[in-house]
Amino acid sequence: MTGRILPSKLFAAAALASFTLAASPAAAQQCGGDFRQFLAGVKQEAVSKGLSARAADQTLSGAQIDRKVLSRDRAQGVFKMTFLDFSKRVISGYRMKNGAANMKKYSSVFDRTEREYGVPAPVITAFWALETDFGAVQGDFNTVNALATLAHDCRRPELFRPQLIAAIEMVQHGDLDPRRTTGAWAGEIGMVQMLPEDIIKFGKDGDGDGHVRLKKSAPDAILTAGAFINHLGWTAGQPWLQEVTVPKNLNWAETGLGKTKSGSDWAALGVQPRWGQISGNLPASLLLPQGRKGPAFLAYPNYNIYLEWNQSFIYTTSAAYFATRLAGAPRYNAGNPDQGLNDAQMKQLQTKLRNMGYDVGKIDGILGSGTRGAVQAVQQKLGMPADAWPTPALLNKL
Repeated sequence: MTGRILPSKLFAAAALASFTLAASPAAAQQCGGDFRQFLAGVKQEAVSKGLSARAADQTLSGAQIDRKVLSRDRAQGVFKMTFLDFSKRVISGYRMKNGAANMKKYSSVFDRTEREYGVPAPVITAFWALETDFGAVQGDFNTVNALATLAHDCRRPELFRPQLIAAIEMVQHGDLDPRRTTGAWAGEIGMVQMLPEDIIKFGKDGDGDGHVRLKKSAPDAILTAGAFINHLGWTAGQPWLQEVTVPKNLNWAETGLGKTKSGSDWAALGVQPRWGQISGNLPASLLLPQGRKGPAFLAYPNYNIYLEWNQSFIYTTSAAYFATRLAGAPRYNAGNPDQGLNDAQMKQLQTKLRNMGYDVGKIDGILGSGTRGAVQAVQQKLGMPADAWPTPALLNKL
């Protein structure tokens, strides 16, 4: 999806790379300096790991610094849209229609994917739609240039250098053309926007041509996405998100990610499904993206896999909700949420909360998990409904 924040797939890769470096000082990452000397070091490392010098030369000989990549990296878009605004924007009639059509067109591949990896078609299809509009918008950055640029840059070399070496391995396998393969600015490739290391580890040949080509082969992309989501911990046969109605007298302080009750316990408190049946034995969190007067959802353990895919609460909740729609759920009840805060007001609120001793992270105007938690805590302290939705009334009260 164009313009989205740096995905958690990259953060996970960074964590793994950092562990590897800590465990093996000899593998310390190099960055900066003369670009050609840097590429020579990358080639040497690739060859030391068993890749061919020919594949390394083929990959790196024409690589160039892409200033547009650096610009995107320095100015990543921050997620300040509300759930209602974002979900209405990205879950269009076009995407619903084409999602249904693609699930039908590739039904045999989706059936195989669910048999082998437990991931149902609507889940993969929603990601496919949000990431690239079913392959229509995959990014126009040269992948090797993007990875070489970010690996050479000294901001996060431990994250991107392994991806550049993985790209060399893909070239050696015949699955990446270093001159023609394009994708996202951060080096993600294909219909479901995956990184080279993940493609190597989880890439599947869905169409039987002997290659994993996620840019052009929908079967490859579908099967690979299923394998990757399964690896993240997806549990077959379990729900991920379910829209519910909530009673007006609920203890709102018990809502939010990280606060769970069994489905049966939520039902006993008056929480009722708008579609399907509540899974009584599963733990679930009650999500209120825009407070107690907006849409409400029960998030089951599989919802956590969405947070592995992308760390934005608004993106993940929208993607999970989109998947329920593709599975047959009705449109959500938007409700009538209280007015939220604009950017300046949100920063003012964060500053006040920080001054009160709450950890809200960076003062950035983003309603992230730290700010949500602080809002809920201070609402409870002030005797207000603790639904974690910041309003002008809360700001004025502070």
